[in-house]
Amino acid sequence: MTEYPNAAMQRLEGPAPVIDIAKDLVRRALLIAPVAIGIGAVFWQTAGAASVAYGLVIVMANFMLAAALLSWAGKISFAAMGGAAMFGFLLRLGLIFVAVLLVKDESWVEMLPLGLTLITAHLVLLFWEMRYVSATLAHPGLKPTTRLPIHTAADNTETQGAA
Repeated sequence: MTEYPNAAMQRLEGPAPVIDIAKDLVRRALLIAPVAIGIGAVFWQTAGAASVAYGLVIVMANFMLAAALLSWAGKISFAAMGGAAMFGFLLRLGLIFVAVLLVKDESWVEMLPLGLTLITAHLVLLFWEMRYVSATLAHPGLKPTTRLPIHTAADNTETQGAA
């Protein structure tokens, strides 16, 4: 009889694809930062721009912390990675709450743009990133950047006619 090992107790070998995904999310956040900060400045002046910038920093830190927790736990076991995903979410949500609570009464903070940034930046970046994440085991993480040439039916007839 073949004994099957417990899959939950196996661990991640090699590099963690989640780190690459988080770095890509941060890169995309930096791309949208000037526009988002500009929108905050137009509607809420300096305090709005500062609040949007602070919100984006929180979002980027949240993604990087999530990746670090999952990568660390994945090297222990897949069960630990599941626990890190579940309890890490609660931890990161608490850290976001504390980060907002610490600055809520500061003169440079406008709560509306800060809250809007926290919500929309998370959602926009995650939906944007979905286009670039590979959902195959052959290339876990980000899709490969090298593209293979696409052959059409016309290409096949040309090569068959030449033979």
